[in-house]
Amino acid sequence: MKTVNIQITGMTCDHCAQSAQSALNALEGITASVSYDEGLASVETQGVVNNEQLLRTIEATGYGATLLNNNTATSSDGDSDLHIAIVGTGSGAFAASIKAVEQGAQVTIIEGAEVIGGTCVNVGCVPSKIFIRGAYIAHLQGHHSIGGLPLNTPKIDRKAMMAQQQEWVEKLRYAKYESILESNPGINLLWGMARFKDARTLIVTKADGTEKEVQADRILLAVGASASIPNIPGLQDTPFWTSTEALVSETVPEHLIVLGASVVALELAQAFRHLGAEVTVLARSTFLSKEDPAIGAGLASAFEDEGIKVMLNTSPDTVNHDGQQFIVQTNQGEVRGEQLLVATGRAPNTAALDLDKIGVKTDKRGGIVIDDHMRTNIENIYAAGDCTSQPQFVYVAAAAGTRAARNMTGDDVAIDLTVMPAVVFTEPQVGTVGLTEQQASAQGLIVESRTLDLENVPRALANMDTRGFIKLVAEKDSGRIVGCQVLANEGGEIIQTAALAIRNSMTINDLADQLFPYLTMVEGLKLTAQTFNKDVKQLSCCAG
Repeated sequence: MKTVNIQITGMTCDHCAQSAQSALNALEGITASVSYDEGLASVETQGVVNNEQLLRTIEATGYGATLLNNNTATSSDGDSDLHIAIVGTGSGAFAASIKAVEQGAQVTIIEGAEVIGGTCVNVGCVPSKIFIRGAYIAHLQGHHSIGGLPLNTPKIDRKAMMAQQQEWVEKLRYAKYESILESNPGINLLWGMARFKDARTLIVTKADGTEKEVQADRILLAVGASASIPNIPGLQDTPFWTSTEALVSETVPEHLIVLGASVVALELAQAFRHLGAEVTVLARSTFLSKEDPAIGAGLASAFEDEGIKVMLNTSPDTVNHDGQQFIVQTNQGEVRGEQLLVATGRAPNTAALDLDKIGVKTDKRGGIVIDDHMRTNIENIYAAGDCTSQPQFVYVAAAAGTRAARNMTGDDVAIDLTVMPAVVFTEPQVGTVGLTEQQASAQGLIVESRTLDLENVPRALANMDTRGFIKLVAEKDSGRIVGCQVLANEGGEIIQTAALAIRNSMTINDLADQLFPYLTMVEGLKLTAQTFNKDVKQLSCCAG
């Protein structure tokens, strides 16, 4: 049972209150009492209440309705606290835990690994971006165009770099995860691997082999994903790296072969090149094949300019290791190197959950199928993050976790992924949001686009780095912006402005008329918008 309080405005007498009360009580599973004097509805619900439906019901009687902050969530059995079990301790799990406690629930969070925090802080976003930053600084010392500053090839101490990197991982893990457990008594951490006994019961196997049953009113699955290893003959018998091993390596290989051409593969391939390794990238098709083709082509060209060997449309047939080198046989010949990084995607960590036992639907990857409310096909079970059918981004996982918690405690909120910016932290960076031309056309939109080479962006000229472009896609008739693709230094900083423009239904003219600071890379968005109607090469350097 859960109690929801709603403020009602516009009532003029007791009869008004009775009308609102009768309308609410006509809903299934609802017991409501409405006070005219207090202007308040107190609603008791069985199971998960749809707050939006309650508000609409009151509004349909002609009165205003506002949901008040309810700090006490109750279980369907009438206990004082709703109990939510969350499997996983990554960003989605913690976002959900914090919000669920704020909503009045008690939370048990379950972790089967040795540390909490999930992928991002431990083996993903945090260590990789520190590694990439350090490698790029090393690269700049020997590859810049600033007169009067001598070029220098630094001596790389990868062991020292890795030690600093892991120190920051530990600091951030404590600040963003461990300290929250210490300060939040509503979240109880239970160590062990969880699997389903039934839809409301988890069996948690601890490290010593003992088992504990956890019963909960709602269960959130936020178990993340891990490296997916392709079935290539011989591969499993070799000492290959995944991104996890690559990030904690204390040495820089003489020659690194990278299998894959998506985000993780390309970020780490370039970082190792920046530290001095010879690098060969084997791409099954093209770079970033799901993006606008110009993005992949431009990035491949930048890689080749840095001395990275790019092999497109290359499929490995076998992988062997002779004790010193990897030998990869491909459809384009043999490739040999000291180390092999396998970065061909990530697979959901759902196998150990025994989802079949309770009938939770999964996709062909093993990802949990959810709707935009993070609900599975089982009423009280929710899921969020990389273990689901959602895009595998940490900020999507966190947003999904928060919304899942709200829905598990009585709200009715969806996640909107139509405007989802994404960044690849190569150099130049890739930033994308909204639709490509191809995607827009596939949806039946009639669009046009403009692409601005960075030689037309004053800041890029000042940086002496004009690699890349900015592209805007807009509806032909209305001018409404529907997509943006960026390949540029600081592309990740540019793309959020485009995301806000799309979110707010701005047109090309709206964007072209905005004031952008000079000299900035993001000014390139304004210039690209202006190219829809004029030749920016004929404008002064900071023309409005």
